[in-house]
Amino acid sequence: MTDTLPRYAGATARSRVALYDALLSLKSRDEVDAFLADLCTPAELRAFAERWEVARLLDAGGKSYREIAAEAQASPTTVVRVARFLKEMPHQGYRLVLDRQKNAQSQA
Repeated sequence: MTDTLPRYAGATARSRVALYDALLSLKSRDEVDAFLADLCTPAELRAFAERWEVARLLDAGGKSYREIAAEAQASPTTVVRVARFLKEMPHQGYRLVLDRQKNAQSQA
């Protein structure tokens, strides 16, 4: 993602950029927690956390999709979808953050 407006047009693009800027302004886990608690429903937050856990487990390797689904309390469909995004999709957002977190841990 560049600093230009995303591929979506008009007000939707401006709203997305404003949201991205809001997220980038947060400085601590507590701030992120407070903002997301206001912004998202509990179900949406659970879905985000579930997908992130699936991505982390897929990246770690060594487990079947069925095992990952059970451990992350996710559906097999979610595991397959996240796996597809990790491997095939052009955005590579999961990969970007997973690699950054690995690099930060190795430097700590």
